[in-house]
Amino acid sequence: MDLPSMEHAGLLQRGRFDPAWPASLALHLAIIAILLAFLPDVKPLRAPPEESVDVEVVSPPPATAIPVPPPAALSPPQSRGDSVSPADGDILPLMPETASREVLPSAPALAKPAVSGPPPLMQATELFSAKTLGSPRSRNARQLLGTLSGEERNLQLCNLEALEQVNRSRPGSVPDLLAPYAMKPEKVRGNSIEVDGGAFRSKRNWFNIRFHCEVDPAGKTVTAFAFAIGDAIPKDLWQEHNLVAEDGEADQ
Repeated sequence: MDLPSMEHAGLLQRGRFDPAWPASLALHLAIIAILLAFLPDVKPLRAPPEESVDVEVVSPPPATAIPVPPPAALSPPQSRGDSVSPADGDILPLMPETASREVLPSAPALAKPAVSGPPPLMQATELFSAKTLGSPRSRNARQLLGTLSGEERNLQLCNLEALEQVNRSRPGSVPDLLAPYAMKPEKVRGNSIEVDGGAFRSKRNWFNIRFHCEVDPAGKTVTAFAFAIGDAIPKDLWQEHNLVAEDGEADQ
C-alpha cells in the first residue's frame, strides 16, 4: 500500500467510534458531581480592611525640679551619764566622741576714731546787713558799695552779713575785719557766694570761718546766709596768709 493510502487508513482508524467511551465519560462526571456535593462552601478570601490609627503627637511634660531633702540633722551624742546600757547580746553602733570646745566670748568691736572735720553750717534765722546799711553810721559803707557792681558788690554784701552774724552769735567778740580768701579762694557764682577758707579778726586775733551767702538779683540785699565759726588761727600762719593784728602793719 502506498503512503497516501496508509495515512488515509490511519485517519479512519483514529476516527473509529468506541462504544465504551460515553460510559467512561458519564462515570467521571458522576464522580466529580459527588465530590463537589460533599465539599464545604468555600467563600472567597478577602483582605481585611486596613484600620486607620489616629496618631496624636504628645509633647513631653516640662522637666520639674526634684526637691532634694535636706540632710538629716545629727542628734548630739548622749553623755556617758545619760547613756543606756544595751541588753545582753545587742550590739550598738559606736558613735564618735567629739572633743568639747570652749566658747570664747567675742571681742568687742573697736570704735572707729572720730574724724574731725569742719563744723556744719548753721542757717541764720535773721539777716542784718540791710539794717546795718540803713543806719546813718554806715554812710561810708553805702558810698563804697555804690562804686561796686556785679560779683564784687555781692561779695562785699556777704562779708558785711558775716561780720554781723559773728557779732551777734558770739557775745564779747568784736569782729572788725574779714578776709574771705585768707586760707582758700572763695567761689562766686552769680548771686551765690561760697567761702570755705575765710578768716575774721576780733581783738587782734584771727579765727576761721565758713559761710554760704545768697544775694537778690539786683545785688542790693542778702536773701539767705549760713555760717560756721572755727578755731583760732595760729600766729605762725598769719604772715603766710597776709593776716595782720592791726591795720597798717602790712605796710611796715
